[in-house]
Amino acid sequence: MTLVAPPPIPRAAGSIPLLGHAVQLIRDNLGFIASLRANYGPLVEITLQPGTRTLIVQDPDLIRTMLVDLGPSLDKGRFFEKMGQLLGDSVVTAAGQDHVRRRRQLQPAFGRPEIAHYVDIMRAETNAAVDTWAPGRQLDVHEAMIALSLDMLAKTIFAGSLDEATFRRLREDLSVVMNGVGARVMLPDWVERLPLPFNRRFNAARDAVRATINQAVADLQKSGQDTGDMLSLLLHATDEETGQPLTGHQISSEILTLAVAGTETTASVLSWALYEIARNADIERAVLEELGTVLEDRPIAFEDLVRLPYLDRVVRETLRLHHTGWLVTRRTVTQTRLGPWSVPAGTELAYCQHALHRDPELFPEPLTFNPDRWLEEAQAEAFTPGAFLPFGAGKHKCIGDRFALTELVTAIATIIRRARFELAPHQEVWPVALATVRPSTLLMTMHRRSDSAEQKHD
Repeated sequence: MTLVAPPPIPRAAGSIPLLGHAVQLIRDNLGFIASLRANYGPLVEITLQPGTRTLIVQDPDLIRTMLVDLGPSLDKGRFFEKMGQLLGDSVVTAAGQDHVRRRRQLQPAFGRPEIAHYVDIMRAETNAAVDTWAPGRQLDVHEAMIALSLDMLAKTIFAGSLDEATFRRLREDLSVVMNGVGARVMLPDWVERLPLPFNRRFNAARDAVRATINQAVADLQKSGQDTGDMLSLLLHATDEETGQPLTGHQISSEILTLAVAGTETTASVLSWALYEIARNADIERAVLEELGTVLEDRPIAFEDLVRLPYLDRVVRETLRLHHTGWLVTRRTVTQTRLGPWSVPAGTELAYCQHALHRDPELFPEPLTFNPDRWLEEAQAEAFTPGAFLPFGAGKHKCIGDRFALTELVTAIATIIRRARFELAPHQEVWPVALATVRPSTLLMTMHRRSDSAEQKHD
């Protein structure tokens, strides 16, 4: 039998000595990654760090192999290494058995009873936010969703134990750090060591964020109170290997992880969902009709989440068309088989959910916002397994996926019953990718609907 050699892995054009493909990525990272899908095969090599191979994995089967089959044997890779500069040693940055152990420690915070309790908090914070929006005036929707996400975070993770001024500083510092993480993924490591204002701002903001979280953890440890939030759950968790409570540093790292996920990604998805509903009258009408039929004159509750299939499809389509992930990485520890290729140890593997979800071969008319593509009969005809990965896959799948979906559906249902949005004339909105993909400036005029049971019951 003759063995057929695997095809060669093409190398993307345009690499520059010392900088690799940083110029293309800094100029237009989403466009550059999308061009790789259009011009190359299932694997293509780019250079992020001189001397290190980075393979962009573009085939759904290979991506699933990387995340599921090879997941336990791979390191987290460059993106998570850079995130570790902020998060420290957390469930997001850990790999292998360390990740499994940390995931078990966090799991109780995302159980069904806890999430059911959080729905009332999420709804109340959303109503409070809507009350502050001035009818008939332009609203920076992304900034408003960041503020809302931060308020929901404050009540579910910290039970309101941080004052408003502290949270405002935390938000500002987090924004600086997340922008910096996105840039550091794209730039060679040596740039981080230069005495540039950009690096000084990043380091100062990172230290400030960690100091804020450390202080909150220390204060709650000292008080001994059980505030019923995620922070209290972590304070009472134990390390399954030692039986000892988690250290303050471990708790701070996990809380930071929740803070990043609970603001940056949630705010962006909420912004895109409201944008799509505002510019699609038929979709807006269908969402309102479903909410009226299911909820009648009462506010949304946890039990309603499974009874809103159309709104669920709107959220799914938002996660497809406007996914917040543009570069998810892993790193081989040993010589690794990926499809027909043998990949050396120390190779970076990466995939782009944003580009994957917009591939016309996987999703017909990919730039059209169409919630009905998620109807069961439509999926049976056209859906490619492994093509839709809103929360990743395998052992490293996002631990907070149910929490995130609950937050999204609750917030959208509450907002859309009380507010109607109108896009600013001639406004162009496009995705901007730093650490996550977010909308460019999104200005919409808010008009008040007749007040519903949403705010009367809160």
